[in-house]
Amino acid sequence: MPRSKTSTNQQKAAHLSLFSVTSNVLLAGIKGVAGVLGNSYALIADAVESTMDVFSSLVVWGGLRIAAAPPDEEHPYGHGRAESLAAVVVAMSLVLAAIGIAVKSVGEIADPGLAPAPFTLVVLLGVVFFKEGMFRFLHRGGRDVGSTAIQTDAWHHRSDAITSAAAFVGISVALVGGEGYEAADDWAALFACGIIAFNGIRLLRGAIWELMDAAPDPEIEDRVRLAAMGTANVEDLDVCLVRKMGLVYFVDLHVCVDGDMSVREGHQIAHRVKDAIRKQVPVVQDVLIHIEPAGKG
Repeated sequence: MPRSKTSTNQQKAAHLSLFSVTSNVLLAGIKGVAGVLGNSYALIADAVESTMDVFSSLVVWGGLRIAAAPPDEEHPYGHGRAESLAAVVVAMSLVLAAIGIAVKSVGEIADPGLAPAPFTLVVLLGVVFFKEGMFRFLHRGGRDVGSTAIQTDAWHHRSDAITSAAAFVGISVALVGGEGYEAADDWAALFACGIIAFNGIRLLRGAIWELMDAAPDPEIEDRVRLAAMGTANVEDLDVCLVRKMGLVYFVDLHVCVDGDMSVREGHQIAHRVKDAIRKQVPVVQDVLIHIEPAGKG
């Protein structure tokens, strides 16, 4: 992958992360104030979750900055794993936030306070629409640049939209039901925690798999094989292994050629195959090619 393309994707990912931080700081403040003034624990819990999102987005931003560092003697394959590690931290923070809010919600259910103020519904409705928009924007942007961390961070925004929607329902029930329904707000927060924890565990699993060099989307391998087989004098392919490293991919490929070729000719074919793959599959940063004779037993 040309360095300029890699730098562009890393820069886009960093900008997306900083935009996420800014929006979370703003919304955490709005929800926190509205929750305290409006006597809504679900809204306060929402503000806490947004504060956790600020931390998560900063972790993603830091991970992307480290991942952008060029290879060195201690890290010959670059620092791309920092992006995957950031995704792990973000996913774990989702799970921990869900547990913390759930514990507090149970306490509030056991000893409910006053019903929330009606104006909190307006705040929550605005948050739901804004956060869902943030999710779609960041998830699409993270997918475009190939960043697992950005896509994981995007789910923080959808989780926030879910908790806000649950709080909206809970507060509505508490206000309509009147006396005896004050805990509906807290039950809503507890329900939202289950959804947040589920998403956190799902995202954690994906990030850990990436750290363990799990096979990426089969489409990447298919495109690699197609590019290699389209190169002159390539008769067949044997092993094709692809692994993701941050925003880019590395390929190990066994190329089968005429066994009577000279070493020099085989070497030249290997270079042509590598160039073809990097041109046709720009997310591939490097290709390690092993030349072997076609039709060997």
